[in-house]
Amino acid sequence: MALDPKTMAYINMFGVMGAMENLCELDASARALLTNKKPIRLCFDVKDGPKATFTFANGRVRVDPGVHKCDVKIPLGSPQKFNDVVDGKATPIPVKGFQHIGFLTKDFDKLSKKLESYLRPTEEDLADPEFFEISTTLTLYVLGTALAQVADYDEIGKFSAHLIPDGDIGFSVKDGPAVTIHFKNHVAAAEKTRAVKPRAIMEFESIELARALFDGKVNALACIGNGSITMRGMINMIDNLNRVMDRAALYLS
Repeated sequence: MALDPKTMAYINMFGVMGAMENLCELDASARALLTNKKPIRLCFDVKDGPKATFTFANGRVRVDPGVHKCDVKIPLGSPQKFNDVVDGKATPIPVKGFQHIGFLTKDFDKLSKKLESYLRPTEEDLADPEFFEISTTLTLYVLGTALAQVADYDEIGKFSAHLIPDGDIGFSVKDGPAVTIHFKNHVAAAEKTRAVKPRAIMEFESIELARALFDGKVNALACIGNGSITMRGMINMIDNLNRVMDRAALYLS
């Protein structure tokens, strides 16, 4: 089945662009791009798609679902038009906040490019240990968030999500970054924190293993067999999350 533009838009909004908040937590040079003391609130309003408000101030980014009070508002006519903006194929045109155009074309653009460098790294980039850790952490956050979007909006993902009972699934690196995927009434939501009382867990033994898996350099089944990927708890939840993950990987490839 072809990839759904609406699902891709949700992944782009809350998975990819949503990782800006984590980027600024992890990278000092990213924080240094946001020197404005007064918050600048940027709203993306996608028709029949995701809506979010990004708040930039003092080296920090916060992402809130929905269109709230904003200084800059960018409406997009469809999910595909938003995807084109994220992919650099189209230029967004704000309907509000023209006085902040300098922020969009300079600071926001630089922040976006820095995030892209971490999410689409070269082998040379990954040779640097600090870059490697930040890149892999951000990739795990994006994938974990994408799982929830695929479970909620993609037709194949929704079929698998319908088979997942209520509860939390922990998706993490041992002693490292973690995402909790909440399921309630077959609807998913992702939170970039370690699960407190998960009903199921999928955990990588190291950040190096997570990177190798993300890059397709090791076989997941083999890792499960040798114990370097830990899966425990409700097998039904894990099995169906794996199906959602296979689908999410297509969107993120």
